[in-house]
Amino acid sequence: MVAHNFRHAFFCAVITLIIAWPILGFKLVAEGTQITVNGASAFTWIAVAVAAFIVFLFQLFRDRIMGGLGGLAELNPMADREPMPQEKRVRLENIGLGVLIAIALFWPFFVSRGSVDLATLVLIYIMLALGLNVVVGLAGLLDLGYVAFYAVGAYTFALLSNYWGISFWMALPIGGLMAALFGLVLGFPVLRLRGDYLAIVTLGFGEIIRILLNNWTSVTGGPNGIGGIPDPTLFGMEFGRRVKEEGNTSFHETFGIAYAGEHKVIFLYLIALVLAIITAFAIRRLMRMPVGRSWEALREDEIAARSLGLSRTGVKLSAFTIGAFFAGFAGTVFASKQGFISPESFVFLESAIILAIVVLGGMGSQMGVILAAIAVTILPELAREFAEYRMLIFGAAMVLMMVWRPQGLLPMRRRQIKLKAET
Repeated sequence: MVAHNFRHAFFCAVITLIIAWPILGFKLVAEGTQITVNGASAFTWIAVAVAAFIVFLFQLFRDRIMGGLGGLAELNPMADREPMPQEKRVRLENIGLGVLIAIALFWPFFVSRGSVDLATLVLIYIMLALGLNVVVGLAGLLDLGYVAFYAVGAYTFALLSNYWGISFWMALPIGGLMAALFGLVLGFPVLRLRGDYLAIVTLGFGEIIRILLNNWTSVTGGPNGIGGIPDPTLFGMEFGRRVKEEGNTSFHETFGIAYAGEHKVIFLYLIALVLAIITAFAIRRLMRMPVGRSWEALREDEIAARSLGLSRTGVKLSAFTIGAFFAGFAGTVFASKQGFISPESFVFLESAIILAIVVLGGMGSQMGVILAAIAVTILPELAREFAEYRMLIFGAAMVLMMVWRPQGLLPMRRRQIKLKAET
């Protein structure tokens, strides 16, 4: 056994060196019009050697290390804790959501513009994560192409405003409905798929949308994207220094106050906050309705759900459609916030981050997803000096989370009834 582990560990270390050597061992240096290849620094070679040695040690003592990591779950003080009663849990969640909403309403008036802008991005991710939570957390359908619906909502608003001059408020429901239509279209080919096969098809769908946006240059602008996306207005009042649309008025002149760029940022934040609240309460309501119960039944056991008379077609299509609708909402807000969008804003990494938020927060748990979205979005901004290692830290956190608390930060719990055994 030891000899086998040694051979395997040595083989993994050699593979690490073979992979790292051409990637990190050379450096391209531009000298005028010429590009020369130089060797890496001594520090880089030492780092590669240390990495290979760590891989060797890990593979050599892998059984002991993994056994030790598995024991970490026993150190969790909440591991064997009895679940909280349903009534108490719902009451605490309602109080927590109420406090969060109250803080969120008044918070932007006392912080910097950059903080409010970051908070708007957090709310966009909350909408995305809540929508994906319907598909993955409640219905149990692994969707790796969710960013496609996000892109559909953003490009719907950009194209409508660019070609037909449609405002943000008119484009908002249209963007959601267009994304829902794409979710319905995606739902039909995957009705018979589950697990890895479903993940592959949805991943391909996301890449198809991104490549289509990249190559359809006559409509989408291709890699150049679409700029000049208008800001939302408030009853015909614009938040810019000068009025752009004929017939509108400026916000600061209407109320007789000095112009400030923070007005537009706070207004966008409040729009995102209202939409995030609508998303959370709409999905919360759906979870208590028969359609929400059918999603969970499908997730737990598809065969048993069908035997109870549930339509697999209707349940899957409803999950994809409703989840995509809220992604379209988020995409419309994102396009208005940025003022410019391109296909590079909707790469696979975005889908991976949104999926990670759902998994970290707890599959099906709204409160957990909200907290995870806040943590995943804000923490990298608080540690900018570690920006180069962002994905490394993120991956390590995911691994530790799966070992320490695999059910997520705040796992979802349903009312349970236990029947006493007859004596």
